[in-house]
Amino acid sequence: MTVRYLIVDDEPPGRTNLRLAMRAHAGWQLAAEYASTEEARAALAAQEIDVVFLDIQMPFESGLVLARELARLREPPLIVFVTAHSAHAIEAFDLHALDYLLKPLDDARLAQAVERSAAMLRGRQRTAYGAALRDYAAADGAPRRVDHLNVRSVGSIERIAIEEICWVESAGNYAQLHLGARTVLHRITLNAMEALLPLDAFLRVHRGAIVRRDQIVRLDSTGEAGWRLHLRCGGVVAVSERYLDAVRAAM
Repeated sequence: MTVRYLIVDDEPPGRTNLRLAMRAHAGWQLAAEYASTEEARAALAAQEIDVVFLDIQMPFESGLVLARELARLREPPLIVFVTAHSAHAIEAFDLHALDYLLKPLDDARLAQAVERSAAMLRGRQRTAYGAALRDYAAADGAPRRVDHLNVRSVGSIERIAIEEICWVESAGNYAQLHLGARTVLHRITLNAMEALLPLDAFLRVHRGAIVRRDQIVRLDSTGEAGWRLHLRCGGVVAVSERYLDAVRAAM
């Protein structure tokens, strides 16, 4: 499979470093490189491009402006955002299952982004990717309460409705979504996940767990000043003393 890509970065060293690093990836063909979104916009209208490496901070127009335009397409090219900062922007990319590279360029991280993009293209996931990109554009990159999540797995993006979630468990930098008969890992911290969930539907019960209020069936003592919740979906979740009063009130 041949993947045609663009580099859009106003800094010549940035374009050069990325171009040279991409030589290690067979099957990836550089269509062109540009110093502005205006030049890239014309190229994207004239030819088929699979992936765009898009710098965010550029002097005349942010790369995010072009990204929002591409988000209107049903099957946009995949975008790998390139940024020197910030933590907030990176959190937004993770939330919407979008890929990014940090400056200065890291070869291992580039290889990961290349493989993820190739897997998405092999799986014909541009429509799902387009929906995720539109969500990002509509939110203007800012975290907010949501009614669904875009969750990346190998070669795909799955759209999961919030109402499908029974409870959420912390797994380091990931949140493990318990969806009844199956679980899905989403790259987001539990604290960030809590900020997205509707307050009237979900309740924090432990530093490592959030449950859906209507899933609560029974609260048991474990006999050693500990507590656990039994959920309709079959889950059993530890409850910490800090959240015990809130759990009792919810019941």
